[in-house]
Amino acid sequence: MMRKYIFLIVIFSALVVSCKEDTLPKPKAMLRLEYPDSTTVNFVASKYSFDYNALAKINKKNESAVTVEYPRMNGSIFLSYKPVAGNLNQLLSDAQKLSYEHAAKADNILEQPFVNEDAKVYGMFYDVKGDAASQSQFYVTDSTEHFLTGSLYFSVKPNYDSILPAAVYLQEDIRKIMETLRWKN
Repeated sequence: MMRKYIFLIVIFSALVVSCKEDTLPKPKAMLRLEYPDSTTVNFVASKYSFDYNALAKINKKNESAVTVEYPRMNGSIFLSYKPVAGNLNQLLSDAQKLSYEHAAKADNILEQPFVNEDAKVYGMFYDVKGDAASQSQFYVTDSTEHFLTGSLYFSVKPNYDSILPAAVYLQEDIRKIMETLRWKN
């Protein structure tokens, strides 16, 4: 009789233990950072104007150097204006060279041409993938009088995975700047 109870206890224990699901490791989680929808404000300089995110602050050093600062993200878009005076090829070469200086640390650099015929704004947007110092670069020109370059930098050590959500958010702001840019004569 005792053997019968021991046998039943072993069988019952085996059934209870065998009904559990296997424990699986949890998948790696991605940090979810949510940024508010942007509302825009217009910035006006003597040679151009554009719309920018109302969460940013403008730091205007002079007519040629403007910084769009994002304090909550430790990021800034540095803008540099230069007049075109028969030196368009040199300006284009310098802007392209600046974008590809990040190639050593970048995994990939995607070029995206930009054309707004109505506003006479033509340029290129560079999306830099990887642990480069700058995640985005761009330039725009009207080909005859105006040339504006921009670079996105974060005030932290470049770690692509960590800054990616903020970089994507600010790249949209850069596109908004390019789309709303208007030249003045």
